[in-house]
Amino acid sequence: MQLPKLPVPRFDFVHSKPPSKKRTIASEVCPWYKEEKLIQSFLPKVKDKDKDEGEDEEGDEDHPFFEKAPGAKRPKLETIVEKTNPQHALSWVAAAKQAKLDGKLGEARELIKKGCEKCPRNDHVWLLAAKLAPDKKEKRRLLSKGLQYVRDSFRLWKSAVEVADKYNARCLLHSAVDDCPLEVELWLALAKLETYAGAKAVLIRARERLPHERALWILDAELEEANGDSSKIGVIIQFALRCEGLVSDTEYWMLRGIEYREAWVKREREMFDREAWMREAEAAERGGYVETCKEIIRHTIGIGVEEADRKRTWVSEAEECKKRGSVNTARAIYAHALTFLMSKKSVWVKAAYLEKSHGTTESLEVLLRKAVLYRPRAEVPWLMGGKEKWLAGDVPSARAIIGLARAAIPDSEDIWLAAAKLEFENNEHEAARLLLSQARTEVNTERVWMKSAIVERELGNIESENTLLKEGLVQFPSFFKLWLMLGQLEERLAAAQPEKYFDHLKEARNAYDSGLKECVNCVPLWLSRANLEEETKAREVLKMAQEKNPKNPELLLAAVRLESKHGHQEEADILMAKALQECPNSGILWAASIEMVPHPLRKTKSMDALKKCDDDPHVIAAVAKLFCHDGKVDIARTWLNRLVTLAPDIGDFWALCYQFEMHHGTEENREDVLKRCVAAKPKYGEIWQAISKAVENAHQPTEFILKKVEDALGKKENAAKNRT
Repeated sequence: MQLPKLPVPRFDFVHSKPPSKKRTIASEVCPWYKEEKLIQSFLPKVKDKDKDEGEDEEGDEDHPFFEKAPGAKRPKLETIVEKTNPQHALSWVAAAKQAKLDGKLGEARELIKKGCEKCPRNDHVWLLAAKLAPDKKEKRRLLSKGLQYVRDSFRLWKSAVEVADKYNARCLLHSAVDDCPLEVELWLALAKLETYAGAKAVLIRARERLPHERALWILDAELEEANGDSSKIGVIIQFALRCEGLVSDTEYWMLRGIEYREAWVKREREMFDREAWMREAEAAERGGYVETCKEIIRHTIGIGVEEADRKRTWVSEAEECKKRGSVNTARAIYAHALTFLMSKKSVWVKAAYLEKSHGTTESLEVLLRKAVLYRPRAEVPWLMGGKEKWLAGDVPSARAIIGLARAAIPDSEDIWLAAAKLEFENNEHEAARLLLSQARTEVNTERVWMKSAIVERELGNIESENTLLKEGLVQFPSFFKLWLMLGQLEERLAAAQPEKYFDHLKEARNAYDSGLKECVNCVPLWLSRANLEEETKAREVLKMAQEKNPKNPELLLAAVRLESKHGHQEEADILMAKALQECPNSGILWAASIEMVPHPLRKTKSMDALKKCDDDPHVIAAVAKLFCHDGKVDIARTWLNRLVTLAPDIGDFWALCYQFEMHHGTEENREDVLKRCVAAKPKYGEIWQAISKAVENAHQPTEFILKKVEDALGKKENAAKNRT
């Protein structure tokens, strides 16, 4: 069927009505339809002369873009374009792209070649011709020829520069900035290829054309930093701000009059693109231009920020930069903030933690010296300074810093305890005792009495420990840890002195009972009291504890474990069901219920548990054990990594992860778990606390405790297997 010659259609083509039900949708039958939909808009509808007059034209299926079947032969695109709209460049581009998609690369090159001949002043055809060129030489030739027709095409210049070598790229860019003077990307590329003097000249020309383009000013600042002249960077950033109609932060106080300054703040808050300048500072840091980054922050961080919002705004921005890895940007924000917020302790502390994580020992020491100078009663800078010296092996300097801290803050509990710990860790036991004795007089807090008793316990002075605990309880009867320590002391004496076993056991009961009168809601005291009793009496104690503390998962789990321990599995199952009804979102109860059911039912139970508490670490640990038992090593490792990420302070989970790697991992995996555990410094966990707080394990490193807990987990699993 011959296509009639029609005038070139307009760009504002109006699409036809939706197809009728009989009509086949082109996107369903023609995989090349989307590429040619632009051409379709320039093609007229073709009416079949043989069609009956009563048939609706909208149902015509003879249109070249609506074929009757997917396998039907498509008309030649070259013929369509030449006969309908040969002067339209995008039609040639679409036809060439379609030929390329069909695998006809030679035909695509011929089509785009004709497009270049028909539409030489359109850069789209030259760009596609260069893209389809067989080699770099041909690509350069085509781009060069295209630039003869379209001198003001930024895309053509950019493509030509990308395929040229360094020398030719520089020559091309000199011509490009003359023909496209408003394209900042070309100016920046040219300046980066020039020498220092040449780059300065290029940037001067560029700023004459684009005075408000901040990228040019920032590149000038980076150029000065690379040349070793950092004194001009601040001036350049100020000029950049003035060209944007802003005043730098350091110039605010030069404005006369409070009303005038407030008007500037209001105006600049509306004009200033804070996020854009922050991105420029981070980009400068990534490029290695630290001084430029600092100057950008120094001159822009205070623009548009009211005095009442400074701390909140600056700290949040610094923390966001820290998360993104822009440490120097965050450091610059804190440095600027501390010039205005010298009395804010939290800002000093956050800046110190940043230096501790990402800085050097010298930079941290300088910052801490400034912190204690402006905030002498802030405890954290003193403690950080003393600890850094101690870790570095300089004990006298650490002792001197803590001494100055005691003089500056004589009523600080943390400072006194840090001083005693420093002496005790360095085997100066008498000095530690003396310091704690002074602390009980000067500070007199429950923690000081507890630490004093711990020191005596670790030194093996049972009578002194007993005396300190009882004296402390007279002054602080509501501090449950002292009652726990007194009961645990009697339990240790009962185990060490079999001849007085019942006497010490009675004293332990009395200690726990006295503690429960003062601390009726203390779950650890109830659990310790129940552990002293046999089956019936322990059940009564736990029942009383649940009456005083209803819906407590730990007490409910203790009752379930008591029944399982004595072989009453049916009663344990009933109690677990009731416990889950009372505490449906308790992770420790769901984890225990997964382990209680037979193995074929654990998958279903795990799904129920994950629906209730998806992010609970105890449930994740139970699911990881299930995968490990089923031999799905990779999935189990993924769940265990998620586990220690969610709860890095629970040592039992690290021991579970280490146990898994001992059986299924390599030496490298085990070393990785050890390093991560040491870095996390776990403190909690049912088994971890029992082992780490034992007298014989006091002051043992984390690696030692981890391996002990891993052994304990193995013994616990073997005992569970033997019971079943």
